[in-house]
Amino acid sequence: MIAELPVAVIGAGPVGLAAAAELAERDLPVLVLEKGERAGTAVAEWGHVRLFSSWRDLVAPAAERILRDTGWRRPADTAYPTGREWAGSYLAPLADALGDRVRFGAEVTGVSRAGRDRVVDAERGRHPFTVRVRTGRGEECVRARAVVDASGTWSSPNPVGGDGLPALCEGTAGERISYRVPDLSDPTVRDRHAGRVTAVVGRGHSALTALVALAALAERAPGTEVVWVLRREEVGDTFGGGASDQLVERGALGLRARAAVEAGYIRVVTGFRTAEVRPWAGRLVLVDGNGRPLEPVDAVVALTGFRPDLSFLSEVRLGLDTTLQAPVELAPLIDPNVHSCGTVYPHGAKELSHPEEGFYLAGVKSYGRAPTFLALTGYEQVRSIAAHLAGDHEAAERVELVLPETGVCSGSGLSDSSEAEEASGSGGGCCPAEGPRDVELAVPARAL
Repeated sequence: MIAELPVAVIGAGPVGLAAAAELAERDLPVLVLEKGERAGTAVAEWGHVRLFSSWRDLVAPAAERILRDTGWRRPADTAYPTGREWAGSYLAPLADALGDRVRFGAEVTGVSRAGRDRVVDAERGRHPFTVRVRTGRGEECVRARAVVDASGTWSSPNPVGGDGLPALCEGTAGERISYRVPDLSDPTVRDRHAGRVTAVVGRGHSALTALVALAALAERAPGTEVVWVLRREEVGDTFGGGASDQLVERGALGLRARAAVEAGYIRVVTGFRTAEVRPWAGRLVLVDGNGRPLEPVDAVVALTGFRPDLSFLSEVRLGLDTTLQAPVELAPLIDPNVHSCGTVYPHGAKELSHPEEGFYLAGVKSYGRAPTFLALTGYEQVRSIAAHLAGDHEAAERVELVLPETGVCSGSGLSDSSEAEEASGSGGGCCPAEGPRDVELAVPARAL
């Protein structure tokens, strides 16, 4: 019987493991499929970055209840972990506690209905899902009563190109273009930027994080230059709300970035939408749509956001908004032209459902191309989904998440979606963003 099959959860990141904890608490069989070799594989890839949320908001309630039985000790609520600490101190123990419900080295390559492609209507809902999985031993199929895709967006960064497509020759630039916040504690990465010219493209919190770190390097390493390339005509509210931001560490990051610009460590270029990446004497030249070139640079750090990978869902009937690539009922609630993350209403199974009954996108992937996803939001999503799958419709519809009264995001909430960013974990990773707290610049105190 279909009801006896497990719920397949794609991704062993924060939201995927929270979903497994919720389902396990309701005695529903669950199988988490993670392509990496450990919990929070993608989170670990940005392990050097510190989150804006403290531990208080990073532990899912159901996960904590499961961990409590293992003797796990919750970190101090007021501490701000790095990605590495989040993965090592919470996600890894949670995966261990879930035991054989979690499979690593299992990459999902396709999802469909058993014996039904997306065209066939007849008795579609009476057939289980079939999840195609690639492992080190080959391919196999897993049958499931429902599927929760919490695989995140980390593997699909947006390009440098200002129109959503890769700029001309972007794909041939090799290691000179990076789509990650550089880890300057790594000597190899540091040498790539020290004494050289780096262009940072993007205006979100990942870009600010990179700018602050590179500005600190410029202070120490002569010849290091940082060029900040913005698509908008002015910096505007890019630095955020500062001291008024209810996410204190995020506000502090914006202040540090502003101070670095004012101190001359960062040169700002506005109104520039890259159309071409032109090789030049072992360096790169960014060229806009009008043929205007920037000065040659040694490296480009592209931090222009992420997008969902929907390629392995081609046989699933998805109901996605045409603009955001988010579930149709969710999209109006998260439109970055209207909302900031603090003004998004808590939502659950109803808003996350698709024409394919029993299939859900959860975590940062559910937001499509909308930015600034909160871990707390993902935990509420999967609590509701688990309740719905257990037949507890009252709990599924009940809102159990309360965000700060005035919201946790500053500014109007308006953003260019092509420049929006979030730190998204693979395997369902999500987090409010980043900001290294230990980087300081020798700038006047009043600028801080």
